[in-house]
Parts: sequence; structure tokens; C-alpha cells
Amino acid sequence: MTETMSPPSSDRIRKEMLSLVKSVKGQVLNAENLYVEVDWKKPVVERKNLPSAAKDHVGQLDDLAREALSCVQCSLAEKRKNVVFGDGNPSARIVFVGEAPGADEDEQGLPFVGRAGQLLTDIIVKGMKLARKDVYICNILKCRPPNNRNPLPEEICKCEPFLKKQLQLIRPSVICALGKFAAQTLLKTETPITALRGRFYDYEGIKLMPTYHPAYLLRNPPAKKQVWEDVQMIMKEIEPGSHA
Repeated sequence: MTETMSPPSSDRIRKEMLSLVKSVKGQVLNAENLYVEVDWKKPVVERKNLPSAAKDHVGQLDDLAREALSCVQCSLAEKRKNVVFGDGNPSARIVFVGEAPGADEDEQGLPFVGRAGQLLTDIIVKGMKLARKDVYICNILKCRPPNNRNPLPEEICKCEPFLKKQLQLIRPSVICALGKFAAQTLLKTETPITALRGRFYDYEGIKLMPTYHPAYLLRNPPAKKQVWEDVQMIMKEIEPGSHA
């Protein structure tokens, strides 16, 4: 014999629904009692009372750049379009130091962006297998000399403190001095670049490699071989496990 089940009455359904609602309500109230309010606002750090020594070197580098932007210590400030302070990684292991900005650099406010700059980029990217943003690039002078003439001694004297402070803040493993003026200024020597290049020197505890300026390589392509030798020495110096 088959048992026939009758459908639940509406009264029964109402009671079951009421019981379910009470159960859910109880769980909600219990959860509210356990709830802890969290303030998701980002804490604001009061910085105005921090001593200047607490600034990181990146902030100090920014401050130095702002100081250079307003510099009028020599006559180059009168005709410049832009101060070319420097560009790249403020914690770079390699810093390239050139001579002075050219027309393209003066126009854009960035170092080594003309033809010589493209060659330097090739040396960094193709030769050293690094991105340009991985290194730091700057010059002895931060303003362009008229008609790209050589820097004058008094101009170097006025501008060099900016460079010295840059190098102290970045503290790279290696400085690559590009050309005669960069190498002779940093090493305080009159020895020709042809005699200086090819070996490391000490600059305030940082290893310094003089080599030819990219502009010189554009005029004398065979010298690229010697620059490649210098670059290989730099890369060996910063390899993991190096004594640098």
C-alpha cells in the first residue's frame, strides 16, 4: 500500500518561516556584539618637527636640485633655458659624470639627450645590459656654456659643490668620469685623459674610472674599443661578490 503525503498547511509554513527569521536575527545580534570597529584612515605623520638630519638622501637630493635651479653664481645663469641637474636612480651603483649640458640638454633640462647621449644610452643598455634608469647621469656644470665651449675654471669652481654633494648623497660603488674635464676636475689633476683611462682611482672612498666622452667617440669611432674595455672593468667591479 502506498502512503500519500498531504501538502503542508499554510499555518505550518508560517511557523517555520517565523522560526527561521528568529534564528537569523539572533545570529545577527550575536555578530554585532562581537564586532570591533576599525579605523581605516591612513595615519598622518607629523613631519614639520622632524630634524633635517632625518630626511632621507632622496629628499636631500631633491632639495639640492631645487637649490641648483635658482643658482645665479656665475654668468651661465643669464642665458640658460634650463638647469640640468641630473637624472636617474638616486641610489644607483654607477654614476656617469660628463662635462656640461649641450643645446639639447639645455632645451629639455635633462643630461645626455643629444647624439652623445644616445651613444651613452647604447653603452649602458647594449654594453652594460642595464636600463638607463638604473644609473645616475650628471655633469660637472649644470648650465650650458655658450656655443658648447669648454668650461671655465671659475665656472667649475662655482658649480662643483653641487656635484660633490650629489655624489656624497648617492654614494655609488663606481663613478665613470666621461672625458677630460670630468676626470681632471674630480681627480684634481692635469694628466691627459689618454693617460688616465683604463684603471681605477679613488674619489673620496669611491672608485672612479675615467674614460672617453661619448662626443669624442662620435668623432673617433675606433676609441669605442677602449671605452668597452673600461666599461667591462666597471661591470666586473659591481658584480655580486665583488670587493667593491
